Amino acid sequence: MAETAADAGEAGTGQPSMFHRAMLLATVTFVTMLYAMTVTIANVSLPQMQGSLSSTPDQIAWIVTSNIVATAVVTPIAGWLAALLGRRRLMITAILGFGVASVLCGMATSVPELVVYRVAQGAFGAPLVPLCQSIVIETFPAEQRGRVMSIWGTGVILGPIIAPALGGALSEAYNWRWVFFMLTPFTIVALIGALAFIRDNTKGEAPKLDWSGFIALAIGITALQLMLDRGERAGWFEAWEILIYAGLSLSAFWVFGVRNMTARRPFLNPVLLGDRNFVVGVILIFIFGMLNFTPITLLPTMLQNVQGFPDSIIGQILSARGAGTFLGFALMFLLAGIDPRIPMFFGLLLQAYGGWLMAGFGVNVSISQVLWATALQGLGVGFVWIPLSVVAFSTLPRALVPDGTSVFHLLRNMGSSIFISLTVALVIRQTKVSYSGLVEHVSPFKEAFRLPGAAEAWSLGNSAALRSLSYEIDRQATMIGYIDAFVMFTIMAALAAPLVFLVRTSRAL
Repeated sequence: MAETAADAGEAGTGQPSMFHRAMLLATVTFVTMLYAMTVTIANVSLPQMQGSLSSTPDQIAWIVTSNIVATAVVTPIAGWLAALLGRRRLMITAILGFGVASVLCGMATSVPELVVYRVAQGAFGAPLVPLCQSIVIETFPAEQRGRVMSIWGTGVILGPIIAPALGGALSEAYNWRWVFFMLTPFTIVALIGALAFIRDNTKGEAPKLDWSGFIALAIGITALQLMLDRGERAGWFEAWEILIYAGLSLSAFWVFGVRNMTARRPFLNPVLLGDRNFVVGVILIFIFGMLNFTPITLLPTMLQNVQGFPDSIIGQILSARGAGTFLGFALMFLLAGIDPRIPMFFGLLLQAYGGWLMAGFGVNVSISQVLWATALQGLGVGFVWIPLSVVAFSTLPRALVPDGTSVFHLLRNMGSSIFISLTVALVIRQTKVSYSGLVEHVSPFKEAFRLPGAAEAWSLGNSAALRSLSYEIDRQATMIGYIDAFVMFTIMAALAAPLVFLVRTSRAL
């Protein structure tokens, strides 16, 4: 009865009741989980998609990066859309569009078609996370923000736990299309929650959007991503195609920068750059984005191509990363009074160590080794995400929160798409270089070919044995390519760790 009276009194002051706040938090957490599922859900079935759609490794990577790029392009206008349509209408529209696009992804018959639907999925899903984050920040008082953000953050990591395990099992039992079809019931639940508990539907106060700046930013991001995705296959700057993408990207970013500094109402508010914690926060979130999704994009194809692991095992491995992240979130909830720089620093070091373990993988790596490395990497993600989300907005004026969340998630998504493309290009390049180097050692005069086992299995005078030898060389070369990519990942995480001490903090989370 006391709680009911408190709720009624709270409602009488115009503030949401405790029950409504709890249900609102549950709704935005579930919606965030839905979006997080789509980021990782395709990864577990990338090898099966590659075979089914007859695509190359760089082409199949478009299925991941196209979704992230679409999200990055639309994210900056999430605040403007919320002001124009109202949070309720925007969230309902985004969830509906996301659900339809997910079904279409499962019905696609070619890589270009699937990429188009993944773009739509990313575009509709883009407003969901910044919208949910701004609702949490503005609904709860500052003293509760650390713990509430920990609860909301569970949506970010429950998705990567549920999606790979369930998606991997469905993909193995049926086919890769079910990793998209399985999103339908989750979408329906999210839609019911939004209809029931998202009440803010005010609109009409949206500021004028600088369309020139927005279009320039969209062109710049898209051209940059096309350059990175197509670079290795086209021959980088020896090809006119890549030169055109590079020139278009540079020109578009230059136009965006000029417009943003001179327009009366710029697309991205320059006042944001006056807040030190926010600036350091967006730098760190860009690097965090680079680190976050790269391992779960590389591991499925590596484990399938090098070891031949089935989709269900790959799904369990990716879920282990989500479990590590969940543990990190739980620990952050318990350590809510600690200096946020400490867990961020420790988390980045954990990611670096996890990457170093991955760089030590061999062609006969065991499941336990992969599980341990991915779980550690996930634990590092859990230690970084919550304190980074809090400190980036700790000193930002309330009126700038919607714009700030858009920029925050824009740079996170850009970091993910750029680094995934770079690491995939590195894998392809180093595989080719390593294969050429290993082939040079194939000679009947080599002592290794005179050993009894090698002489029988890899006889240079037998066509079947030569095919077996070529396959083994390709497997070894591919593994070297992935190792080099994990080394780059490790270096990036280690270099980012000291940057957390640029954050100014006068109080604990």
